[in-house]
Amino acid sequence: MKAYMLVRAVIHDREKFVNGYGAEAAKLVEKFGGKYLVRAPGAIPLEGIDDQQNSVVISEWPSKEAAQDFWNSDEYQEIKKLREDIAECKVLVIEADAIT
Repeated sequence: MKAYMLVRAVIHDREKFVNGYGAEAAKLVEKFGGKYLVRAPGAIPLEGIDDQQNSVVISEWPSKEAAQDFWNSDEYQEIKKLREDIAECKVLVIEADAIT
């Protein structure tokens, strides 16, 4: 069953985030079999989120295990350090059948 990783981020330094962390993470997502469906700033909070600087990333994975393998990999742990102090992220993974 496919899985989806959902990220809500508040980015404090967009240029550094996109050109550093974002570029490196994208290479690793592909290596682990994931693909981006959405990578966009400007999400409008409707409920439960006070911050106005919301970005959203949604990626699709072959399975929940593939997404977790990416997330827990030593390679990602190094890349993740590139977003320290420049972004606050909330991350979820969910399995779901395709919507028809």
